[in-house]
Order: sequence, then C-alpha cells, then structure tokens
Amino acid sequence: MLVGAFLSLYLIWGSTYLAIRIGVASWPPLLMAGVRFVIAGGLMYAWLRMRGAPRPGWREWRAAAVVGVLLLSCGNGGVTLAEHRGVSSGVAALAVATVPLFTLLFGLVAGGRASRLEWAGIVLGLLGIGLLNLGSNLQASPLGAALILFAAASWAFGSVWSKHLPMPPGPMASATQMLTAGLVLVGASVASGERMVQLPSAAGWGAMAYLIGFGSIIGFSAYVYLLKHVRPAAATSYAYVNPVVAVLLGMGFADEHVGPEEALAMTVIVGAVVLIGLPQWRQRRRPAGATPAVGKPAAVRRSVASE
Repeated sequence: MLVGAFLSLYLIWGSTYLAIRIGVASWPPLLMAGVRFVIAGGLMYAWLRMRGAPRPGWREWRAAAVVGVLLLSCGNGGVTLAEHRGVSSGVAALAVATVPLFTLLFGLVAGGRASRLEWAGIVLGLLGIGLLNLGSNLQASPLGAALILFAAASWAFGSVWSKHLPMPPGPMASATQMLTAGLVLVGASVASGERMVQLPSAAGWGAMAYLIGFGSIIGFSAYVYLLKHVRPAAATSYAYVNPVVAVLLGMGFADEHVGPEEALAMTVIVGAVVLIGLPQWRQRRRPAGATPAVGKPAAVRRSVASE
C-alpha cells in the first residue's frame, strides 16, 4: 500500500499540472476545481456509505473541512488560478516543490528543531524561490507567483495540522475533505462572478474526468493515506519528482519552455528538498513503548538500539 501510494503521488500528481493547464482553457478556474472535488468527494462518500462505512460525526466533519480548505481550496485552488493566469504547468509544479520547505518552517514555528542539513535546505530553498521568480514565466505574472507560493504554504500547513485533528477513518477522510473543499470553491466561484460562456471542449471534459478519477480519487486518497502512516516530510516527498514529470509533459504536449533561471531554480529547489529530507530518512523509528537506554552500559545500549 505504501509503495503504491507513493507511486501514485510521484507519477499521477506530476501529470495533473498539465491536465489543469488544459482544463482552465475551457473552464473558469475556481468552478473547475470546485466541480472536480464535489464530484470526486460525492462519489467516494456514496461508495463508502454503501459499503457500510460509518457516517462521520460533527467533530470529524469540522476537522475535514479545515484540512480540506487548506489543502484543496487554498492549495489546489491557488495552483489552478495561477495556471489560469499564465503560469506554465512545469513552473507551477516547481513552485509547489517548496511544500517540504514550508512544512519544515511551520514545524519550527510550532517549537520543533532543525538540524544543520535542514537549515542548509531552508537557505538553499529560499535561494531557489528567488531564482524561480527571476524567470520570465513568473515575472510575466506576479500575481500568479504569489498565488502559487500561497498554495504551497497552505498545503504544507494543512498537512502538518492534519496530524493533530480528529479526521474520519480511512478513505472517508479524503471524501469529506474533497466534498467540503469543493463546496467552498464553488461558493468562491459564484462570489467572484465566474461564468461559463460556452460548453467546455472535448479536451476540457477529458481534463476534468482525469482530474476527478486520477488526480482526486486516486492521488488525493493516496496522499491522505500517507499522512496517516508516515511523517509529513515523507508524505510531501512527491515534490522531488512532480516538477520533472510536469516539465517533461509540458514541453512534450503543451509547447512549454523552461528558461535558464527556471532550470537552475529546479536544481536548487530539488537539492534543498533533498537536504531537508535527509535527516528524516536517517532517523530510525523507536518501537512504540520503547524507552531510551540512558544510564545502561554501552553493550546494552547497542543491543537496545539494534532492537
């Protein structure tokens, strides 16, 4: 399950940036994101209820709404708006690669500590963000740049906070988050005056179907599953692979181009994310209920550590 969930994030989510780019050519951005999550969440919720899953309580709905708004309404909605304003799919994925950086920063604000490698990753990541904003793609759309970084920060904050909230069990967490976030996005679409001026093209319908089935039901469910079973820093490791997948797909199918500043930024940001992740990968998990072997002889400490 873990391997399948990680592969879903690495490959499927890397392709959703191109699907969003195709979709916003036919759909108003907030409406597209809202309809996507309402349909995906509604289908999942109905299927789970038919299979006997318990109805979430009020506290679980409230927690799902909070996390759903942060991850999907602000996070994915921000990405969709940015691409609607001209940010290329590859550069959008590259900017979202800063999620592990924001995750670490929010952990520090909450009282956590960072190793030297993590501090180096923070500095390198900030440098990469600066380089990314020097590229022609984001300079042509300052609002798009702000939206994409706001989306990354919201996603990271929601990922960290979700570990401390009473979420519904299993896939029901994905269904409730998508339903609540989708309704918020549809409301934002109505409030902002978005209108459908014509029916979406065949490509627009195809993009919507792909985002619902693969991007939301499969991809987002895999992400929620990982948040429950691994640390947030590991769950957000998709940020290493998504930019590469998105850039290659954008260049191959959408005639997108990556400038030298953006190519350098990709190298710097991915390097920063690797530095941030190294301490997490090296850290060994202590079995539940284990106590530190303080005060024991060296041979005993080695034995406890090996266990």
